[in-house]
Formats: sequence, structure tokens, C-alpha cells
Amino acid sequence: MDPLPSRPDPSRPFSEVARAWLEWFGLARLVVTALAVLAVGAGGFWLLRSPAPTVESALPYAKQRGPLGAVSSSTSTVLGAVVASSTSVPSTALIVYVAGAVLSPGVYQVPANARVQNAVLAAGGPAPDADLDAMNLAAFIRDGDRVYVPHKGAAVPPVVGASPGAASAGKSASGQAGAPIDLNRATAEELDALPGVGPATAAAIVTYRDRSGPFSSVDDLLKVPGIGPAKVEVLRSLVKV
Repeated sequence: MDPLPSRPDPSRPFSEVARAWLEWFGLARLVVTALAVLAVGAGGFWLLRSPAPTVESALPYAKQRGPLGAVSSSTSTVLGAVVASSTSVPSTALIVYVAGAVLSPGVYQVPANARVQNAVLAAGGPAPDADLDAMNLAAFIRDGDRVYVPHKGAAVPPVVGASPGAASAGKSASGQAGAPIDLNRATAEELDALPGVGPATAAAIVTYRDRSGPFSSVDDLLKVPGIGPAKVEVLRSLVKV
């Protein structure tokens, strides 16, 4: 007679199987294994995590106003300066026309109290043949001004149809013979030529302008050391802002 097949073990509840396996494996081994798995997972997450964003990446992008009001999303960083603008013209912004030896001549928007260098940078920077030594890059500009960058060896053309305040950056601040001298553009030599203004007073006017910004009226000369009311009255018809 053939032997009967062995009977399979009766099924046990899962809880009983788990308890038996835990007794065989040991609680201490189970805890150590779990801690090792957690350590490996934490280390992998730390190695594969995305780096924290830098401070520069959180800064907003500046927009540069292109010729005739066109707006581009690029920033101008020529010579370390950034010219920013928006689609609407703020009340404190200045509109200037930059011509001559620049990379992108045209009409640009620059911040208030901007200087000639800011206007040149807004136009893409100077061209390779620009004669920057013929200009005063530190001079303040006004709304509606024309900033002309001369080419090396070329004469500065006259301003056609310019407003009374417009002037070429390469010219003197007076613009024409006999006209009042612009306090915000005049050099120390031009100021020294005024009656009652010597080299020391002319230097004081230029120093005050560089430190405090452009003059808003002729009466602001009273803020310059060494200039009193009598001297301001003498100069009132000879200077302007």
C-alpha cells in the first residue's frame, strides 16, 4: 500500500506568524535595521536635494528701455552700471536723446539725478571710436536733453531744433555765447569767469553740486559756502538751472 501524502501544516494567523518571526529575528536586530534604513534614506535625501536659491536669484530682473520707447528684458551692465525702466514713465524719470558714438542711439529713459554716463550706458555703451575724454561723464542731465558722444577726431555737430535746456555733453554748459551759464553743467573754469566768482568759490559750487545733486533754483547758491545774498543777486541774470 502506498504511503499517504503528508498533510500540510495548518494555516496560522498572521499575528502568530509575525510573533514567531520576531522571536527568531530578535527585537534588537529589528530596531538596528530600521535605524540603518532611516540613516541611509536621510543621507540620500541630503545628497540629492536641490541647492538653496542664492540671494541674486531672488532679485527682480531689470528692464532696459530701448530706442523710441521699445522695452527689452535684458539688463545693461556695461561699466558696472544697470539702467532700469518700466513700461510706464515714472514722474521722477528723465527722457533723453543719446546720439553719436554709442551702440544704440535713440531716446531713453534714465532715473532722476542721472549723469551723462547713465545716458551713455542706456544707449548700449560707447562705440569703439567714442571720444569719452571730450565729455564730462559726471555731469548731471535734465529731462529733454540731447547727449552727444563724439567720435575720435570728429567735430561735434550743432543741435538742430533743441529745446533751451538741451545741450551736447561735449560742449560747454552755456550752449552759446552770451547765454546764461547752467549751474548744473558749468565747469569750474566757466564759473570762475563770472563776476565776483574766484577759483575758490567756483570750486565750492562744483563740490556742492557733486555732493548734494543739481541745483533746483539760482537761490540754491546761498547753500554754497562763501556765497551770500548780494553775490546771488549779481549772478542771477548770468546763471540758470
